[in-house]
Amino acid sequence: MHIAIDIAILIGTIVLGIPVPFCFMAAAIYMGLIYFPDFSFLTTVGFRGLNSLTLLSIPFFIMAGSLMSSAGIAERLTGFANSMLGRIRGGMGAATIVACAIFGAISGTCSSAVACIGSIMIPRLEELGYPRNYSTAMVSCASILGQLIPPSVPMILYGWVTQQSVAACFLATVGPGITLTIIFCIINYFMCKRFPSIKVDPPLPPRERNREIVRAFRLGIWSLLMPVIILGGIYGGVTTPTESAAVAVAYSIVIGFFVHRELKIKTLWKAFCVSATTSGVICLMLFFVTILGRVYTMQQVPMKIAQFLLSFSDNKYVILLMVNVFLIIIGMLMDDLSGTMLTAPLLMPLMVQIGIHPVHFAAILGTNLGLGNVTPPTAPILYLGGRIGNVPINEYIKPALVYMLFGNVPVIILTTYFPDLSLWLPRLIMHIK
Repeated sequence: MHIAIDIAILIGTIVLGIPVPFCFMAAAIYMGLIYFPDFSFLTTVGFRGLNSLTLLSIPFFIMAGSLMSSAGIAERLTGFANSMLGRIRGGMGAATIVACAIFGAISGTCSSAVACIGSIMIPRLEELGYPRNYSTAMVSCASILGQLIPPSVPMILYGWVTQQSVAACFLATVGPGITLTIIFCIINYFMCKRFPSIKVDPPLPPRERNREIVRAFRLGIWSLLMPVIILGGIYGGVTTPTESAAVAVAYSIVIGFFVHRELKIKTLWKAFCVSATTSGVICLMLFFVTILGRVYTMQQVPMKIAQFLLSFSDNKYVILLMVNVFLIIIGMLMDDLSGTMLTAPLLMPLMVQIGIHPVHFAAILGTNLGLGNVTPPTAPILYLGGRIGNVPINEYIKPALVYMLFGNVPVIILTTYFPDLSLWLPRLIMHIK
């Protein structure tokens, strides 16, 4: 009964719009006072949970994402994508989607992707005849590629919570991320046929087209090197994810000041402030989530959830379907970071019990909570995209739903029921069993 009340407190406060860290605080305090009135040892649990070098990578990746636009990196990434795809019908839309995917290989967050790519591409798409509401919906949905293409902040948290290799969790979402990118480009191709106002640059002879691509590549070489340095360092064994995040920040600063010469001291200070504020919110949330997770474990909540779901069916595929529905509902109520921290420890025992690999579950969790980022009522990325595009949500929700239903949902199904989509790369590079 107390557990049901606690979950109602957590979800109810989130629905009411109370800041998420305080929602977890209310739930943790309720459980602590009910089962452990002393509460003092739980405070130690929270502080010990934050004592992790892995978590140090989060503020660095957030800071790197904040520097992308002001350092001129995001603009050159979109320019390179446009040089390859911009001269076919719907090509600029596809270039925007690809730019979001490339940007995801740098920043690790959806919000940075929608802020940087959206502010650059939505006005450009409108000039080419794309309806502004459609462009806003497309950029909002494509920005979730930022958390599927590694590095990914939610995967860092997942690895930390479940004691799995963060590098393996990064690789688990690559297959789903690339698949989603391709499907989104196909959806964009068919959607653009409905807009006769779209202007298409005349095709170039192959030689001139190749020159244009080479020119864009030269302009964007320093930007395109960034994901190579970050991911190459991690999987080459040169750097840890935390060290790679620090390298990403240092690289952005050097490129912004001395190569592109677009970064200013004022902008750098603003990026530091944004990173510090966001990281502080995350740390406060992690503190209370750690306490809540410990209390839930001591009260055997994960085992009770497993028993409850197994009481309906012992069929692995039916249980996975119920888990997906549960994750989508959680994603509709809270952001991806909160959803990861809440559901990973609760559902992991069940996943292990039915034979799901923890790294495979990372991909299932990532794709579901990625959809939650753009699914009302919470939908933080969808609303952020609307603010950047300056479009009311009632005008862009319909095209956004097309991307969700025909893009995200099929990828969730493929990721869930075809484990090789997410496990082949970790097995190839990390040699996981």
